[in-house]
Amino acid sequence: MKKITLLLFIVVSQTLFSNTKITENEKLTATCKVWGFLKYYHPKVANGDFNWDQQLLDVLPKIDKAQTKEEFSLILVNWIDSLGEVPAIAPIITEKEADYFDKNFDLSWISTNKLFSKNLSKKLKFIEENRFQGKQYYVEGAEHVGNIFLKNESSGRPDFNNRDSKLRMIFMYWNLIEYFFPDKYQMDQKWDATLEKIIPQAIGSKDQMEFYVTMRKLVSRLDDSHTEFFIYPMASAPRKPRTYFPADGKIIDEKLVVTEILGDSLAQADDIKIGDVITKINDKTIKELIQENRDMISASNEPKYLEKLVKIILESRLDTIRVEFLKDGKYSTKTMTWLDYHESHRNEFKKGAQKKREKFKLLDNNIGYVDMGILKVRHIPDMIEMLKSTKAIVFDMRNYPNGTFEGIANFINPHEKKFAIYTHPDLTYPGRFKWSEGTSIGFENKDNYKGKVIVLLNEKSVSQSEWTAMCFQSSGNATIIGSQTAGADGNVSEIDFEGFHTLFSGIGVFYPDRKETQRIGIVPDIEVKPTIKGIQEGKDEVLDRALVFIESGK
Repeated sequence: MKKITLLLFIVVSQTLFSNTKITENEKLTATCKVWGFLKYYHPKVANGDFNWDQQLLDVLPKIDKAQTKEEFSLILVNWIDSLGEVPAIAPIITEKEADYFDKNFDLSWISTNKLFSKNLSKKLKFIEENRFQGKQYYVEGAEHVGNIFLKNESSGRPDFNNRDSKLRMIFMYWNLIEYFFPDKYQMDQKWDATLEKIIPQAIGSKDQMEFYVTMRKLVSRLDDSHTEFFIYPMASAPRKPRTYFPADGKIIDEKLVVTEILGDSLAQADDIKIGDVITKINDKTIKELIQENRDMISASNEPKYLEKLVKIILESRLDTIRVEFLKDGKYSTKTMTWLDYHESHRNEFKKGAQKKREKFKLLDNNIGYVDMGILKVRHIPDMIEMLKSTKAIVFDMRNYPNGTFEGIANFINPHEKKFAIYTHPDLTYPGRFKWSEGTSIGFENKDNYKGKVIVLLNEKSVSQSEWTAMCFQSSGNATIIGSQTAGADGNVSEIDFEGFHTLFSGIGVFYPDRKETQRIGIVPDIEVKPTIKGIQEGKDEVLDRALVFIESGK
């Protein structure tokens, strides 16, 4: 009797479990993953034999009707079967020398998703083992580098009144990152969790602007300083032009400090000076602005987030802006009219207040200085001639250099040395990445520069700046002074659609010992950060510290 009772209990339990209704979000999340997997793995889909976007739009109404996991799985099984037979080619032979980086790679969901029947999981696993080995229809790797770019991808705007059309865009972007973003494993929030959270927001978006706010939130979760998100306005919905505060600034201690005057006459009209401290913009404190924009900006680390935030809060589309200042312990508010001195008023508001920048020069005590932001390759011979006999050279890379790494590295390096290695996507096994051999610089050079090499870095140092710093470090005689860099290196992959443009780091960049640089950046040997007091006194505290180090060795 006990055995019969136990058997009945098991049968009833299994029946109740199998008939448990599944949620819309569970179904859509799983469908997104299956659709993306088939897009890059199924031989006939990855070959371009189907209009894959339309296939998604056709299957979503069927998915909506599924009430149980059995119904859901059967729809996907029938869909896969309708694509045609997958030829058995396993085992696929990999390169003997292939060195895989697998921190991003995880297809375990094929077997563990609670919505999948055993038959569905088996079919997906078979497709993985017999995956497409030809030239991918939707993505291609950049020659010699490996970061991907899109091809044959539908670039039109979604129908903002149609749920499935919006989901098609979300699914496309999510899977692109799932399979081809080298730093997915470093995200603060798991990419699967991001998908689960973003789908309801996309469905709930009521118009173009709400949908693209949702897209911006999705993009921000990459935690990648390379990543930006630009919306192309629709011709039918013209917007007010952007206007700008007449200066640049830096956030220090939850205050915004003016660091550079950009529109002279505008700044003079409102008595804006370097060192002025801003505490509120349109009645919101800088602290409040820092918090409310976190879901809208992609940055590898906090310093770069704050630097990106400054650009956002110092522009507007309003006619007037209230700005609160703190000076001598007193608060005052100015109602300002910002203008577009970047473009339409470029000639009207010249940047005469900016200091004239010299490409390279001699400082006191036989110390050389090079502004890497304006130095060009053609200037290198003259720079070397002037500075070759100095006791130290300061290379200021708190900016973006102009491809000058090789000529300078050959000047300062005594030997050839590898300074960076990379990971890049394996298009024959989407989601997996391979290690590359890396990049070396220098040659046997007895006449290399013998003085101290100093490199100045901060949050404005991104990508080529960071890579160039790694290159200079290989000399064995370079000291990094400053603060945390942007933490985003490597060639970028760009996505350009009718509605928006975005980009992300396309390859992983590491030191030769495989030490990471993404999100970390180039770690300074001597950390120095500007202070409000220093800016107000007109000091360059980072350069000043470098000069102290050159003289004292400390």
